[in-house]
Amino acid sequence: MRKHSKLPQVLQAIRDVQHFGEEGGVVPVIDVAATSTFLHPEDMTKAFHGELTGCYLYSRHSNPSVNMFSAKIAAMEGMEAALGVSSGMAAIACTIEQLMPQGGHIVCSRTIYGGTYALFKNLLPRRGIQVTFVNPEDISTFERAITPETRLIYTETISNPLLTISDLKRLSELCRSKDLRLVVDNTFTPLIVAPSEFGADVVIHSCTKYISGGSDLIAGVIVSSRAFINQLIDLNTGSVMLTGPVMDPRIAHELYLRLDHLHLRMEAHSRSALYLARKMQEAQIPVIYPGLPHHPQHNLIKEMMRSEMGYGGILTVDCHTTENAMKLASQLQDEKFGLYAVSLGFSRTLMSCSSVSTSSEIPENEQKQMNLSPGLLRLSIGYTGDNETMSNRFLSCYQQVISGKRLQK
Repeated sequence: MRKHSKLPQVLQAIRDVQHFGEEGGVVPVIDVAATSTFLHPEDMTKAFHGELTGCYLYSRHSNPSVNMFSAKIAAMEGMEAALGVSSGMAAIACTIEQLMPQGGHIVCSRTIYGGTYALFKNLLPRRGIQVTFVNPEDISTFERAITPETRLIYTETISNPLLTISDLKRLSELCRSKDLRLVVDNTFTPLIVAPSEFGADVVIHSCTKYISGGSDLIAGVIVSSRAFINQLIDLNTGSVMLTGPVMDPRIAHELYLRLDHLHLRMEAHSRSALYLARKMQEAQIPVIYPGLPHHPQHNLIKEMMRSEMGYGGILTVDCHTTENAMKLASQLQDEKFGLYAVSLGFSRTLMSCSSVSTSSEIPENEQKQMNLSPGLLRLSIGYTGDNETMSNRFLSCYQQVISGKRLQK
């Protein structure tokens, strides 16, 4: 297991991944070529047979622009290699398919993103993969669910949308003792937590969110050992190579440039979210945010995080009913506090009622088991505007909703 790295070391590692343009430009060019020339025809044959490495063959296999972005992400996560793909869901699906080609069993945190739940519950069984969902707050539930067919444990660093913290160190220790892989979705906490430092074997991001920061593109990334990334693009057995969710080089170029200021954006998101969460707590609003001492796993996230980066930009408010949550969100949108939209990591605040949006794939009875309230309003806090003004707008709208119609319990 790696020693917990300090933020300046990580930022330096990201900075040191430097590529230049063909004519010496400070920004690398975008290589959009779908295929590459071989000066000697026999070399192409060797490449297809794995006898010639280090060359470009076909952009679905590898691409210079995608490789540049991937190298930078690998440096950020403190891992050997990475591979950019077309979306976060593609990253999850290809990782599982590569790790479990003969089927098997997964033990998974119950409190996960709805799209991941639907993939695990509805599609993976068609491929001979069974999944058991367990309470991420109790490590013993993972251990009890392990069977002889179990191949990996899957979790999110901070869960979507309930903001439950996974104890990555203990999960890693469990995986080592049972010869399993630990796969971690780190979408909510880039630069805040480095799962590899606690023993994660594979780290996944939906780059659509914080890594992009602009809500203007769809992308994902898989970060792991060099050996595993090579497996993903193997010409004969690679799940990315053969199913084809390659990252577009134009997207890779955009993300490569945005990684240089990711830490500034994450700090700003965290600062604004903590300010608002504290104001909500003072007003006795039922807010959940990992940075507040009353969060049940506040101490755990403090042990795992890089303190300079803060606790992230996501908080939730329980409005008890979907009607109340939507009414509050509508009023907040009218007052220009935020936008009623799914996704997260945008410069402006985004709001959604999780039970009927990003977690709607999860059946109602399962939502109850994971304690997902139908009125949970998830807020992805942006960093534009004045924190005091934005907090006052939220508090004012919240009080208006209460006075106009008491929140129903």
